[in-house]
Amino acid sequence: LEPAMRRVRDIILGADPRMTELVQYGTVQFTYKSGLCSFVQVKDKKRVSLMFNAAGRIPGEYPHLEGKSVKYMRFADLGEVEERADELRAITVAWCNHR
Repeated sequence: LEPAMRRVRDIILGADPRMTELVQYGTVQFTYKSGLCSFVQVKDKKRVSLMFNAAGRIPGEYPHLEGKSVKYMRFADLGEVEERADELRAITVAWCNHR
């Protein structure tokens, strides 16, 4: 899963120059003015999971965000990361523009 996780990081940080990363609460968090998302390991240890705490405040529709209030985007492998790269970039830019 490490290559998939590294690629997710590269996509988010490359999507908008305002996006930064920091280690908080024992995980990597991606932020611009406030937190966009962070890596989490939930029940499924076979996928990379990103948790979006404030996904309801991100303008737009994103088909791979799962959940009601807190939303997740999950990736089984590097192929899934690449398939969702444009969506992940769009989420990142929308977050930065909205903030």
